[in-house]
Amino acid sequence: MEVRVRTGDTLWHYSQLFFIPLVLIIDSNPNINPNVLQNGQAVQIPGFTEDSYVIRKGDTIWKLAQRRNLNIDVLLLLNQDLNPSKLQVGQKIRLPSRVTKLIVNGKQAYDFQKMKTDLDKLGSIYPFMRRGEVGKSVLNQPLYNVEIGKSSRKVQINASFHANEWITTPILMQFLNEYLLALTNERTIKGVSALTTYLRSKLTAIPMVNPDGVNLVVNGPPAGRIDELIKLNKGSEDFSGWKANIRGVDLNKQFPANWEFEKERKPKEPGPRDFPGYKPLSEPETKAMADIAIKENYERLLALHTQGKEIYWGYEGLEPPESEVLANDFASISGYKAIRYVDSYAGYKDWFIQDFRKPGFTIELGLGHNPLPITQFDEIYTHVSGIFVRALM
Repeated sequence: MEVRVRTGDTLWHYSQLFFIPLVLIIDSNPNINPNVLQNGQAVQIPGFTEDSYVIRKGDTIWKLAQRRNLNIDVLLLLNQDLNPSKLQVGQKIRLPSRVTKLIVNGKQAYDFQKMKTDLDKLGSIYPFMRRGEVGKSVLNQPLYNVEIGKSSRKVQINASFHANEWITTPILMQFLNEYLLALTNERTIKGVSALTTYLRSKLTAIPMVNPDGVNLVVNGPPAGRIDELIKLNKGSEDFSGWKANIRGVDLNKQFPANWEFEKERKPKEPGPRDFPGYKPLSEPETKAMADIAIKENYERLLALHTQGKEIYWGYEGLEPPESEVLANDFASISGYKAIRYVDSYAGYKDWFIQDFRKPGFTIELGLGHNPLPITQFDEIYTHVSGIFVRALM
């Protein structure tokens, strides 16, 4: 929500008026010098939307403020041309509404467009949330990168490396929404102060690594590629089991961490799953994910997959001692089983551990046959959302 600066206004005054932590207002306005505000300058207030209200008989500024539990000065700030002692029936004014409910509805088939729509809404309400791109997919869809936090200590959580594991995306998106909501309403999240977490760590979320593949599973093949994809899918028009990107490369078999070993025992040509590519990092999605890890120097990394209710935390003995502590905490929080080694290589967390010697985890959400039914959403979220908070601590 946007307000315009008046003589004598400060961001501190706005934080008191709207009951929003000052740091969130400052971070919502990166191009403003918080110590030198100018009259008429636009300031974004996070955590609010606004309504157009038509004055009715009997309305007063005091009554309108009381109804919404607001300071009268909030209404005067939003309606600077208003004469509060001369309200007229039919007159339109701006009224703020504090956002107290989730925007994201993850319990539905969740493709790239739904994610983008939700990110647009979240970005509008919570402008301290930063959104960029780490790269593009084969079909030129952006790989969005969302940042929430103040610290140089960065934690990456990613989802939907595998197309038919798309439920991981709305799980992560709901967590982002819950975290943002807790911040602007000064709440805890899973028993931890959201603001303390915000100041301690910067969450970097990449909620859909494989947008082309997710769209294929959720919506079917795009026009112009139907015959090609049916051929890659062994003649089947059922794409529900498709894991790979749109070129038939398994993105989580693409990283230079024993890639040669996986190459020898996995499919030799593109298909719906497990083909590691003709060389490591051949795909734009995996190249982007490697580049961002190198650039950002994350302290921890969580890759969300399905299924198995397991947490894989080791790689070739290269993981630091902290990994075991975190894995055990994650297991205690979620009820999932922590497993150090698994007979699988060339994954993103494998490469991360190998190259950075920092804690990396593959978390297998839920239990059953991929794609997991959306009816598991609430159960999965209840089990794993606490892991995300612990990762930021």
